[in-house]
Amino acid sequence: MPTFFPRELQNLVERGRDRQLRLAVTGLSRAGKTAFLTSLVNQLRHAGLEARLDLLPAAREGRLLGAQRVDQPDLSVPRFPFDQAMAALDAVPPTWPDPTRGISELRLSIRYRPSRSSLLGSETRRLSLDLFDYPGEWLLDLPLLEHDYLSWSNAQQQALGSERRRLMQGWLAAVKDISPEDEADETRLAEIAEHYAQGLRSAREAGFSDLQPGRFLLPGDLEGAPVLQFFPLPGLDGIDPKELSALPKRSVYQTLTRRFVHYQRHVVKPFYREHFRRFDRQIVLVDVLGALNAGPERFADLSRALSALMKSFDYGKRSLLSRLFAPRIDRLAIAATKADHVTPEQHANLTTLLEALLAEPLKDLRFANVPVKALSLASIRATQARELTRQGQTQPVLKGTTLEGEDTLIFPGEVPTRLPDNAFWTRQGFDFTAFRPLPREGGALPHIRMDAALDWLIGDKLR
Repeated sequence: MPTFFPRELQNLVERGRDRQLRLAVTGLSRAGKTAFLTSLVNQLRHAGLEARLDLLPAAREGRLLGAQRVDQPDLSVPRFPFDQAMAALDAVPPTWPDPTRGISELRLSIRYRPSRSSLLGSETRRLSLDLFDYPGEWLLDLPLLEHDYLSWSNAQQQALGSERRRLMQGWLAAVKDISPEDEADETRLAEIAEHYAQGLRSAREAGFSDLQPGRFLLPGDLEGAPVLQFFPLPGLDGIDPKELSALPKRSVYQTLTRRFVHYQRHVVKPFYREHFRRFDRQIVLVDVLGALNAGPERFADLSRALSALMKSFDYGKRSLLSRLFAPRIDRLAIAATKADHVTPEQHANLTTLLEALLAEPLKDLRFANVPVKALSLASIRATQARELTRQGQTQPVLKGTTLEGEDTLIFPGEVPTRLPDNAFWTRQGFDFTAFRPLPREGGALPHIRMDAALDWLIGDKLR
């Protein structure tokens, strides 16, 4: 492609030739997006060398020649910090990369030989793979587009279980004496909004997932702006909506409604329009084990957040014209991350539990004939599988180093194959231990089933 072509025209031609793919790596906070992206780039960079990618046919057959980072399409967006992530993993001792704090992207040029030789003989081809990273906290705002301020306020009240209510006590106390018809006081609204944001931050630290608005958790350049100074009002479900809409412009209700609408229009919609509506493929990363470890209320909270989130994406098969002018996600993977935190015989259970967690969204996707695959993986391994023999009996265990530097052998517990009931939480529960990443040997990072994920997401483009 001549370099004098405008970048937009070059991208359009590449998409028309089916030589460009946009991949959305989606996940809530702490699901492992940064680790996944780092490993993906690392594995493709080392394809044909140290990388173990037996489940990716192009690699297994020796046709995958490698990948290079090239200039990304949008030069105004920061580049994904791959080098910094690798530096953290290569430190002594190795540490996990810093979590995502803003939007970034990266373009890989993947070089491969097609599975069938052309008339020209040993032809090689290239696939441009665009990767996008963004804070998981911001992802939580997409379901917010389905609400108006009244329905959102009521939904937030319904989401308050006993533990979340305890964590939100500061906000509940601050908002107790405010009424929808009161005249808005800017200082007071800002104080209550900060109490609400603090409650959300406490809930996140306690392991909850369904937290809105997401920018309250990671405001970026919006910190201190009035658009982040709103919150749900309790007790609105018993008031006639017509009465609320007739309140004066300067009332608390009308002021909070305007800020909510402004947040939808000027924060959430541009984020969705500029990033999520342009994807071709998607992988949704889910920290099932973290939720299983955190207890029943947090597990139910994760299920609710994911179900709402999956409705926010545009899925469906695409023709050539739709690839060019109206892209939709035509292939989806859902992955339970951190599979190395359970023993290998539990991996199948982990995948089955993930499918149970997303049962309703998966039914809708399969009804729409959207190809979807569930799997468990570890983007970057942190443990090794071992067997421990005691009194003549052998038990599978994990060997790893905790974040505090202690070498340990553990059996974290059994993963249920269906949504856990009260008996599970009473009888067993789950013991999740955070480990340091394993040092890499050679160039490629150790992983579990990254090759299976790559095959599903891009394998058909490398034939």
